[in-house]
Amino acid sequence: MISSVLVANRGEIACRIFRTCRELGLATVAVHSDADADARHVREADAAVRLPGSAPADTYLRGDLLIAAARAAGADAVHPGYGFLSENAAFARSVRDAGLVWIGPPPEAVEAMASKTRAKQIMADAGVPLLAPLAPEAVTGAGLPVLIKAAAGGGGRGMRVVRDLSALPGELASARAEAAAAFGDGEVFVEPYVVGGRHVEVQVLADEHGTVWTLGTRDCSLQRRHQKVVEEAPAPGLPDALVRTLCEAAEAAVRAIGYVSAGTVEFLVAADGRPYFLEMNTRLQVEHPVTEAVYGVDLVALQLRIAEGVALGSPPEAVGHAVEARLYAEDPGRGWAPQAGVVHRLAVGDEASGVAGASGGRRRGLRGGGPGPYIYGPGTPHPLSGVPSGPQIHGSVPDPRPSGPVASRPFPPADRPVLRVDSGYEDGDRVGVHYDPLLAKVVVWAGSRAEAVRLLARVLELGRLHGPSTNRDVLVRSLRHPTFVGGRMDTGFFDAHLAEVAGSPGDARLAALAAAVADAQGRHRFGGWRNVPSQPQIKTYRCGDSEYEIRYRLTRDGLDVEGFPGLQVLHADRERVVLEAGGVRRVLDVASYGPSGPVYVDTFHAGSYVLTPLSRFPDPTVRSEPGSLLAPMPGTVVRLADGVAAGRVVRAGQPLLWLEAMKMEHRVVAPASGTLTALHAAPGRQVEVGELLAVVTETEEKTS
Repeated sequence: MISSVLVANRGEIACRIFRTCRELGLATVAVHSDADADARHVREADAAVRLPGSAPADTYLRGDLLIAAARAAGADAVHPGYGFLSENAAFARSVRDAGLVWIGPPPEAVEAMASKTRAKQIMADAGVPLLAPLAPEAVTGAGLPVLIKAAAGGGGRGMRVVRDLSALPGELASARAEAAAAFGDGEVFVEPYVVGGRHVEVQVLADEHGTVWTLGTRDCSLQRRHQKVVEEAPAPGLPDALVRTLCEAAEAAVRAIGYVSAGTVEFLVAADGRPYFLEMNTRLQVEHPVTEAVYGVDLVALQLRIAEGVALGSPPEAVGHAVEARLYAEDPGRGWAPQAGVVHRLAVGDEASGVAGASGGRRRGLRGGGPGPYIYGPGTPHPLSGVPSGPQIHGSVPDPRPSGPVASRPFPPADRPVLRVDSGYEDGDRVGVHYDPLLAKVVVWAGSRAEAVRLLARVLELGRLHGPSTNRDVLVRSLRHPTFVGGRMDTGFFDAHLAEVAGSPGDARLAALAAAVADAQGRHRFGGWRNVPSQPQIKTYRCGDSEYEIRYRLTRDGLDVEGFPGLQVLHADRERVVLEAGGVRRVLDVASYGPSGPVYVDTFHAGSYVLTPLSRFPDPTVRSEPGSLLAPMPGTVVRLADGVAAGRVVRAGQPLLWLEAMKMEHRVVAPASGTLTALHAAPGRQVEVGELLAVVTETEEKTS
């Protein structure tokens, strides 16, 4: 019997595991780097142990420190979450050797799937369909495009799509370097790249008594940089025969390696409907909440049961549809560059949309941490059935846990949709530069896919996200795009549609007006008297690439705004402006943090806007030398391109160096053709946004 669980992870997944542990009566132990000393997962745990340092290699990737932390805090079990050491067989073995319970699969099963090349051979022997690897030297122009993948690890690291044969050697070298830096293993392989394919996966759960559950399919085709951003269950539009084939192949994979615990078998489904094995993730997936919502189970609770030796019973039935969107602190318009900074406000759900949240009977939005998993105490209605629960946890065995099989029970459709939000952040927390910039996962369950998709888009649109730039607008427009609504998406969705879904806001001028009006309320408190009443007040804001100048006068009758004929200001204070034009009343909420910071304007009709106030008298000293190459994000210089040095001639678009930020490598290229007259970057150097990396003096074109 487990009594105390150390989660060898951080952020959202640590918080999510802690919630289940609390519901099961288990004590919780967090670990934290110095950068995470005040993180939410540390605040939520019963005890916490410091891992000195901030870099993952010094902290969350140090298995010896994690085991020592478990011993020091009195934990008797370790849950690895996802990422970091969750798929490290040596760590799993070390946990067991230390006399602790490993809440995951056997080390031998992890080892079997650790190398994608070895995993493919095992799956081929088990009769699972797959794409055969290609010898790089055998690739021809007719065989393009191809995909380079790291044999170890995941998350898009060491992955490259090659469409030009001449680029293959360079991309192979780059992928090997990134894989070696990320996973300590530079092995990569090449396989055909399936154009128009869908990423479909099967959730599996297996106990040590030989029972295997295949809990349906998930579609995870909407990806950027080979990382998922929207996932749903079940995968829409798949023929029943194909679903059976995928589930049978997933079960064959599980049995082939003697797998136990929760895991995921991933497939690529080609446009012609043929499935190919991609890999098996020997851990809990980021997108597991959509399966939990549809099947009415708590996968973490089941992992804990299985680790204690309890047998699975009959699998539950699927009900309804669930869609998850990942909110990231990133800028889609600048190559999905990750963003850092203070999260001033993070509120999604009840506060804005009125959608009921699943939070153990408490209705709360993401601002206070967001609803937890679908876990309920005695007397609390289940979100899908509405039936008050006893001490059962989603159909699994009651507490105290008996030795009999884990039961399950399906839930009937709900009379209303259910919202779930998982996050590792609260208001005031800071997104740092060392880790993944995932802010939250927002999940909506409904009786149909159309309803779930529509409501998720609206919930995101009404959210209050004040702080670093996010991908929220891209998510909303993607969920409303005809290709996604029709279930016709594939892994190339953003390649084909990014320009459509990442467009500029449509009503920023009205948002700028609201910001100026709110600002006027704070600065003109005494009747609006001015020495020169005939001169208008002027406020200028930048939103995206556009600037908006707002001119207004304070009159005896209120604010008179130029350029908005027929518009009336019905109400205005520092936080809310109510406008009326053409008989239509609009409410705009305004928030600012600090005298010179950005202004956030949230509407209920046209999305949200981030406005930067512009001074009427810009500082003439704030300029960059022509040809300056500035850091697009905070991060660490991990390597320079071969031959790059001051004095060398470079061409526009040529890779010069790579920055690592938030678990991803970002290529920095020459802004123009010319001579590299200065180079201020060196491997290992930490840089901030806007810091000078290099200077390229453009080559003057000769005229005849």
